[in-house]
Amino acid sequence: MTRVLLTGAGGELGRVLRQSLAGSYDLLRLSDVSDMDPAGPGEEVVRCDLADAEAVQAAVDGCDTILHLGGMSVESTFEIILNSNIRGTYNVYEAARKTRARRVLFASSNHAIGFHTRETLLDASAELRPDSIYGVSKGFGEILARYYFDKFGIETVCVRIGSCFEMPMNRRMMSTWLSSRDFTSLVKSVVAADRVGFAVVYGASDNEPQWWDNRQTAFLGWRPLDSSAAFSQEPHIVNETTDPNDPAIKFQGGGFAAAGHFED
Repeated sequence: MTRVLLTGAGGELGRVLRQSLAGSYDLLRLSDVSDMDPAGPGEEVVRCDLADAEAVQAAVDGCDTILHLGGMSVESTFEIILNSNIRGTYNVYEAARKTRARRVLFASSNHAIGFHTRETLLDASAELRPDSIYGVSKGFGEILARYYFDKFGIETVCVRIGSCFEMPMNRRMMSTWLSSRDFTSLVKSVVAADRVGFAVVYGASDNEPQWWDNRQTAFLGWRPLDSSAAFSQEPHIVNETTDPNDPAIKFQGGGFAAAGHFED
């Protein structure tokens, strides 16, 4: 029996997974701080603030796998990031430890490594170089996941999600784009694997050019089927002008790397 908790189920990616994973597991429990549509067949819906440790433990209880997408998905103030992404992720792992959940898919981000230059090919062993406080929170989540695996045996696949939209919005996303179909197949691969240990996967489709190398996690058996090449002749891609000295062009994090400190 496979019982899965999806945090952040009311967000954009959460809604994608809710639809694409429907009927895949014995139970899909959906949690978010916001209101969601009523539960369908095989679903449970629970409202949960990730900063509330007791509420998080109740949401995790009885689930063997957690798809942790919840939290702030963009740059924000430290206080907001602290509660939603740092404290919230800690609460998820503590709940997993207390309830004996076996595996977590942690939705990390390319912004955890956003200050690497675009000409640097990264793999799972790449140094964390966050481009924002948001990216720092994702780096924290990855390190926390490593700790909970080493000390308590809770497996985690950290997915450094690129840009999961209907299509690439600019030329940067020609490298970072992740289709919803490929994201769903990655999630299913993580849930179904016999063992994952602690792993880092770059969430991107089979794009050209490529900035990220997933060979270290080939054991998951995930093979993206889509490619941003299908959008290479879109006018907004062809006609985009860039300055090679702009930090948004130099660094993989794009606009996050170029932006000033959020608190200023």
